[in-house]
Amino acid sequence: MHGPMSPAPLPTDRLRFAMPPTHESADDERRHRKERLAGALRIFGRHGFEDGVSGHITARDPEYGDCFWVNPFGVPFKHVTVSDLVLVNADGQVVEGRYHVNQAAFTVHAQVHAARPDVVAVAHCHSVHGRALAALGELIDPITQESCAFYEDMALYDAYTGVAVDAEEGRRIAAALGSRKALVLRNHGPLTVGDSVDAAAWWFLSMERSSQVQLTARAAGRPVLIEHKAAVATREQLGGDLVAWINYQPLWQDISRSEPDLLS
Repeated sequence: MHGPMSPAPLPTDRLRFAMPPTHESADDERRHRKERLAGALRIFGRHGFEDGVSGHITARDPEYGDCFWVNPFGVPFKHVTVSDLVLVNADGQVVEGRYHVNQAAFTVHAQVHAARPDVVAVAHCHSVHGRALAALGELIDPITQESCAFYEDMALYDAYTGVAVDAEEGRRIAAALGSRKALVLRNHGPLTVGDSVDAAAWWFLSMERSSQVQLTARAAGRPVLIEHKAAVATREQLGGDLVAWINYQPLWQDISRSEPDLLS
């Protein structure tokens, strides 16, 4: 005797799969970027990436391409709201907002944005494992599936000259980054970029975890490298900004649902 037939599969167009939204106006896109920026800062705060007043995420304004939204100086990442965000021009002058901006950090961000018109967001914080890797002056090795996303797509800024406060230093950092998604600032920390806030934030989170895995594996023994061809193939599958955006969405859903006041 045969049992009942299995249910027919649902058409794929009836299943939810989030993709980056499109916007009808610059105002709509600006609001979206600011919401994602406030959310990313809170997520970074949850992960302990904040170290005093160090650390920034910037997001290019969709209308004024030489102006950038950034976290306010001295406000804890975990408390930032959309209305707290500050709009700053390429010279670091506040054009909208109620707070100052960390000029030393913004100098680097401004030069990266200037050199990379394709980049919407730049993330740089003094995370623990990212700083540890920077202290070694090393890049992320292809030792896990996730770390392959950075294979031949990150660079080392092999210098340390103190706190970056001048435009020339920022230009050298931007030149070292080139067209890549990530940079290790030697003796300083990690920096990532993306074509959305979500992507830049995801790359920073993934870079920090990959740094932690690499340091842990090395402390335990000798990590086995994934061979070149497989590492490149994995990067092609996982290393694009769209994949980063998709990976980031559970984090956005969590922070926006559990802390809806960030949207105020």
